[in-house]
Amino acid sequence: MAKTTLLKEFKEFAMRGNVIDMAVGVVIGGAFGKIISSLVADVIMPLIGVLVGGINFTDLKWTIKKAIIENGTETAAAVTLNYGTFLQTALDFLIVAFCIFMFIKLINSFKRKKEAAPATPPAPSKEELLLTEIRDILKEKK
Repeated sequence: MAKTTLLKEFKEFAMRGNVIDMAVGVVIGGAFGKIISSLVADVIMPLIGVLVGGINFTDLKWTIKKAIIENGTETAAAVTLNYGTFLQTALDFLIVAFCIFMFIKLINSFKRKKEAAPATPPAPSKEELLLTEIRDILKEKK
């Protein structure tokens, strides 16, 4: 009996509008993230690389300890600090964050245009109509 109650509660939770909206947002956000990541990696970063002298940021690293090679075979890999990968990731983040900011700003501008439409004022209530009539009658008597 407790199992059916648990399933019923879960169904009520899962079918709430805000949970479904959130799920749709996550799916669309994931797809949007892929688009922006491709824009950054395939379009923007190569342009930035050309502008700064053909540098591929992911190739930038500082070698802490060189690789050990014995008899033509690498026995110990080099120890490197890959700061270029960090720079690439940081730039990716900044560009993605800016793109999302611009997208949200665009959506908000559409919302503001909808909200800016003047609403028709509500019809006066019976009390307001009665008070208006009384005011008009009093003005006529003066």
